[in-house]
Amino acid sequence: MNSFRALTTLFLAGVCVLAAAPALATAEGRCGDPAERPWCKPSLSPDRRADLLLGQMTDSEKVSLLGGDELTGVLGGQGTHTGTMDGVPRLGIPRIYLSDGPAGVRSGQATALPSPIALGATFDRHAARQDAAVIADEVIRKGNDIVFAPTVDIVRTPLAGRVFEALGGEDPFLSTSLAVPWIKSAEGKGLIATVKHYLGNNQEGTGPKANEAMPGNPAISIGTFATVGKRGEIDARIDQRTMREMYLPMFEAAVKQAGVEAVMCAYNKVNGPWACENKTLLENILRKQWGFKGMTIADYGATHDTGASLRNGLDIEPWPGVDYGTAAITAALAGGSASMADVDRHVQRYLRTLFASGAMDREAFPADEDSIDRGGNAAKPAAIAEKGIVLLKNRRGILPLNRGKLDSIAVIGPVADRYFTGGGSSEIDPFQTTTALAGITKQAGSGVDVGFNDGADPAQAAQLAGDSDVAVVVVGSWSSEGIDRACLSLECPSFLGDQDALIREVAAANRNTVVVIESGGPILTPWRNQVGAILEAWYPGSNGGTAIGRILFGKADASGRLPVTFPRKESDIPTYGEPSAYPGVDDVVKYKEGVFVGYRRYDRRKIKPAYEFGRGLSYAKFRFSKLKLKRHGPKLAVKARVSNVGKRAGVAVPQLYLGLPSTNVKQPPRALKGFARISLKRGKGRQVKFTVDKRGLSFWNAGKNRWQVAKGCYRVYVGASSRKLPLRGKFGIGRKCR
Repeated sequence: MNSFRALTTLFLAGVCVLAAAPALATAEGRCGDPAERPWCKPSLSPDRRADLLLGQMTDSEKVSLLGGDELTGVLGGQGTHTGTMDGVPRLGIPRIYLSDGPAGVRSGQATALPSPIALGATFDRHAARQDAAVIADEVIRKGNDIVFAPTVDIVRTPLAGRVFEALGGEDPFLSTSLAVPWIKSAEGKGLIATVKHYLGNNQEGTGPKANEAMPGNPAISIGTFATVGKRGEIDARIDQRTMREMYLPMFEAAVKQAGVEAVMCAYNKVNGPWACENKTLLENILRKQWGFKGMTIADYGATHDTGASLRNGLDIEPWPGVDYGTAAITAALAGGSASMADVDRHVQRYLRTLFASGAMDREAFPADEDSIDRGGNAAKPAAIAEKGIVLLKNRRGILPLNRGKLDSIAVIGPVADRYFTGGGSSEIDPFQTTTALAGITKQAGSGVDVGFNDGADPAQAAQLAGDSDVAVVVVGSWSSEGIDRACLSLECPSFLGDQDALIREVAAANRNTVVVIESGGPILTPWRNQVGAILEAWYPGSNGGTAIGRILFGKADASGRLPVTFPRKESDIPTYGEPSAYPGVDDVVKYKEGVFVGYRRYDRRKIKPAYEFGRGLSYAKFRFSKLKLKRHGPKLAVKARVSNVGKRAGVAVPQLYLGLPSTNVKQPPRALKGFARISLKRGKGRQVKFTVDKRGLSFWNAGKNRWQVAKGCYRVYVGASSRKLPLRGKFGIGRKCR
């Protein structure tokens, strides 16, 4: 077993060369004739159908279903699948195909969606449905049944390599609010969605080579550069309250509200056991407490012990089928570390999921990439990217640009004329791309001279800027699965050159300098007081340049909001200077900050960020008024009026925060409990309504092992961000509120 695992690791690192991936195959026929196969009757419940089918299987057939059957598809080659689960043709159990999917399909070319954190920045549930619909369409048209998405890991540290995949950034309410419609949309197309990573996969690992990581290196995705705090070695020590309030809510909502069919367990340990053999997580919480009926799937290479995984709740190992391969399971059964009853339980869950999702009853999705509407699919990600671009600064109203008043624009920077994205399982090879330079050039029109310099020679770039009316500097910050960032500077890693120095030189040459950031998460902005405007565009996807151009020229309002806090300096990061908290000591990572993650910590310690959670400027101007509070039993109703008092139409994103009373349990000063996204014409206003249920008013009482509403004074805040909250109120529960 160990030798095979080592071989596959070398394979993925690109050290050895294996045969080309097999061509995409057509799936076996689905269930069959109910007259001959009673389990094929759609009128029966999924559980009953799975039980009937299980009773017809031989032990060897059962064992064969639990491990994946394709090794090379993980490389993402054209005409492959990320994974394959062979079926049992004699019983109508079909071959099932699996696909990566948080930002698009990673097998050959596909439409590259904006990174999930860009979707998070939209604060838009409808955008989540649109995002899932595009991804699901291409996953299906490439012949797949299961999509590995969405990713709902919380941004505990902005250094983490997969921050760009975190749908809700640093807030569980935002993550939940977007994950639920995403899952419903994807599964509404007939796919099995897989929420991930369960649980505590909040870092990839770091080390002396972290700043040398380069895009396109397959060693990165399996963390061979990481030497400290590696995701596949650490034990995440998370107390029960922190787990319940910060890291579990998205998974719970995925199960209870969205009806997700699959949950992917993470690489790391959680409070001792590995996540993929953690009975507390996989059986007690997920199934007994939440009522999950679907299947659990291991992340690739995240299994360790066959017997422990079988006993404690892992259903499927999709790749590489080592610990759940026939030989390993047979050995575990013979040695007594697992029983055939364990195998039956996991096979039943797998079959039940196929029945419940409709995968057994429909025809196989044909692999027909030519049927993908590439043009139509490209337009939708551009619209999502547009909603997620965040205007962080706009001094003197430099934006939006008015091409009627411009003669020349200097577009500068190493990523201005290239498609730029993060690495790992969300790195998409796009059908087509529109770069920032192309998007700006199109919006500028024929009457404006657009010059370009890649910034390799800052002096030349500054000269071009000085000769132009406006300078737009497009910079990039690269992140990847498999390795954390060494720092938050644009020079971590440094392969794009000294971009901070480039920005300073350009800004010195032209006071009308706009910085566009394409990043996977927060960066340091030491030059923010020297430039006129800053746009955070995240990894905007294959048509991101269209969105950037439209925002810069005001064809759409700047309406994105930060799902993560941008610190002023490195030492403000919540885990800074605490090795036991990050990256860990002796492979133990202590979540000692508790629930004070992200803006909760900044607020508690009164640390001023560079740009706060929820921030996002608009080209319009909004006023908040008329706050009204009303209790309805265990629920709270909050109303407020938002008015556009600016000179043009715009998009407001009013946000509701609550401060729960601190009794014996310390509470964050504020926590997001509601948001809305509304378009308002000039001079118009609208009342927004928020409803907070009993759960939203509760904290996790670890001593009593339940949610509890505390007695005391609750503070209510409504405004434009976590720090700009002009409307304030309070109410008491069980006590008067003074």
